[in-house]
Amino acid sequence: MTDWLIPDWPAPAGVKACVTTRSGGFSVAPFDSFNLGDHVDDDPAAVAHNRSALTTRLNVQPAWLTQVHGIDVVEAAPAEVLQADASWSKTAGVACTIMTADCLPALFCNKAGTQVAAAHAGWRGLAAGVLEAAVDSFADAPSDILVWLGPAIGPQAFEVGLEVREAFIAMHPETADAFVPGANAGKFMADIYQLARLRLAAHGVAAVYGGGFSTYNDERFFSYRRGARTGRFASLVWIEAR
Repeated sequence: MTDWLIPDWPAPAGVKACVTTRSGGFSVAPFDSFNLGDHVDDDPAAVAHNRSALTTRLNVQPAWLTQVHGIDVVEAAPAEVLQADASWSKTAGVACTIMTADCLPALFCNKAGTQVAAAHAGWRGLAAGVLEAAVDSFADAPSDILVWLGPAIGPQAFEVGLEVREAFIAMHPETADAFVPGANAGKFMADIYQLARLRLAAHGVAAVYGGGFSTYNDERFFSYRRGARTGRFASLVWIEAR
């Protein structure tokens, strides 16, 4: 998986994670080439080939979701596509799988290595509490949860309106520091990684890793803001089969 991203976090033995990139797949422009999204008007056969290659390469069963920018968390179910924005699993070989192209993918595990979870956090889901909901899917205390923040839009590219800033500050006033005035009147540049860290800290999660990416600037990854007609890459976390 040298062309894919392996999270740098102190996950316990047996917990594996991976983020795919655009390269090595069957899709043609503008979805070139390892697009895993089946909802972006790509050739369904190409997407099916890419998903099959992912399953074979990782030797896992990805549990795909229909993501709707909400906060529902479901048990990962490879045999069906559930509508939710986060999933959890205690079953070895079942990968909690999130697709993104600027939104924040967050991967979770407990220190015991007995449960994993993944969440899709656009600004709406992040403000509504999808990360907190994913943490709450564990029986463990939040202080025993590890989180890794994957590739998302960087703070130099994430321009938002006043309503987005107010949505976060209304719940957590300290998140005001994650917004700086943008070049356009009434707009702000938002740091989605800082927002995530502040929300997780307020929920009792201190072990947060990753961040520092920018899908908009890093062409290894798909970016909706860079090109609205684009593919989706996946972030996966699973318990290794023994």
